[in-house]
Amino acid sequence: MWLKHIASATAVLAVTSAALAGVEEDRSTIARLDTEYQAAVERNDAAGMAAILHDDMVVVLGDGTVLTRHDLLEAARRKTIVYEKQVEEPGTQTVRLYGPDTAVVTALLWVKGKYQNGTPLDIRLWFTDTYVRTQQGWRYAFGQASLPIPAKSEKPQPVEL
Repeated sequence: MWLKHIASATAVLAVTSAALAGVEEDRSTIARLDTEYQAAVERNDAAGMAAILHDDMVVVLGDGTVLTRHDLLEAARRKTIVYEKQVEEPGTQTVRLYGPDTAVVTALLWVKGKYQNGTPLDIRLWFTDTYVRTQQGWRYAFGQASLPIPAKSEKPQPVEL
């Protein structure tokens, strides 16, 4: 009888270990994809971005602007911004899995460069990127970006709740 219990416990541990390994593999894949996406944006690499973006992808900016996959790829092709930096601040990326097919990435992003007209850009903002598992693998489906975070010398205004 005790052998039956040991065999059952061993089977449960094996399944649990495999599931945890799958979760960690997904988390690692998504973290890598999100970092690759930021690097593709920095290079204005529309093909690299397209490989990661879901066909129905949209991003909502802090000012309420909604950009589609097409908008993002066109901006890259036209080099609307020439980037010096489009990187996640080290240690700020968190990947959370919600079920087997949805993941959310949050991180602090540093964006530095110049617009085509020469206007400089140097901001930090928080973003949330949602990835979904598709038949083609994980794809970036929805994003939100905060307004730029005030420089450390600027005193933040209190928020009333």
